[in-house]
Amino acid sequence: MTAAPSSPHTPVLLAEVLAALAPRDGGVYVDGTFGAGGYSRAILAAADCRVWGIDRDPAAIDRARALEPETGGRLRVVEGCFGAMDRLLAGEGVESVDGVALDLGVSSPQLDEPERGFSFRSDGPLDMRMGRHGPTAADVVNTASEQDLADIIYHYGEERMARRVARAIVAARAEAPIDRTGRLAEVVRSVVPKGRDGIDPATRTFQGLRIHVNDELGEVRRGLAAAERMLKPGGRLAVVSFHSLEDREVKAFLKERSSPPPSPSRHAPAAVAVPYEPSFRLLHRKPVTPGPAELSTNPRARSSRLRAAERTPAPAFPAPGKEAA
Repeated sequence: MTAAPSSPHTPVLLAEVLAALAPRDGGVYVDGTFGAGGYSRAILAAADCRVWGIDRDPAAIDRARALEPETGGRLRVVEGCFGAMDRLLAGEGVESVDGVALDLGVSSPQLDEPERGFSFRSDGPLDMRMGRHGPTAADVVNTASEQDLADIIYHYGEERMARRVARAIVAARAEAPIDRTGRLAEVVRSVVPKGRDGIDPATRTFQGLRIHVNDELGEVRRGLAAAERMLKPGGRLAVVSFHSLEDREVKAFLKERSSPPPSPSRHAPAAVAVPYEPSFRLLHRKPVTPGPAELSTNPRARSSRLRAAERTPAPAFPAPGKEAA
């Protein structure tokens, strides 16, 4: 078996994700958020299998392509959004897979590069795009209405002072466009006091803008449905999330897909949903969280949660608004 390349970056809950996926020889796996490649490397090292790495970030794709020769062809990479994994891989002749791993949110390399505009800790262009296309965070900050900004920051950033932040942004951009992360952070800090938890006051505003710019929650929903369509019976899905909005999407999806169909009611039969058989079986009743050893060496793991499930033989649920064939 060709050796897997060594990893300069250890992703969170790595052992737990591997245990959930249970890679086997001859299997085909998807690392839908390749990032620095930590999960892909570990899967390739665990079994004589193949991994398809997907990422919308051109820098991550460059890293993945540099690794391809080291794996003897067992790692292949496709640029695009993991929400379209079934379409992307169909174009490569792959119709079904044995496992899918998703590590949601922003990656460590993206946070560590000021020019990407994700971090409020280092000054850089206010970009925040994970891919090449679409409006930047600067476009949103400088053109959205005060109400829309408040909604984005409140709903996606969970910032209680969202209206105050939006008002300050509109006032600041009237003086000069806000096109640097440092200036936006200063604007937010001027109206949001530092909390007792020590978290930077700009954290939630940056989170909200990033999620909005990249449509991250929509991408999670599309990615989960695509994984459901691609996984073979017995195939495994492992999803690591870092904040409540992502985890809520994953939890709701797996709860719906793993619950038995409702019993018909003789009192109101028309009100009962179409009884789809469960398409997943939960591997853990509750989310898996990092242990003390990992927390002591990797602070980024603090808020991580793993939810995992195994695909059943039942058909995938139809898309909203569509009847099953």
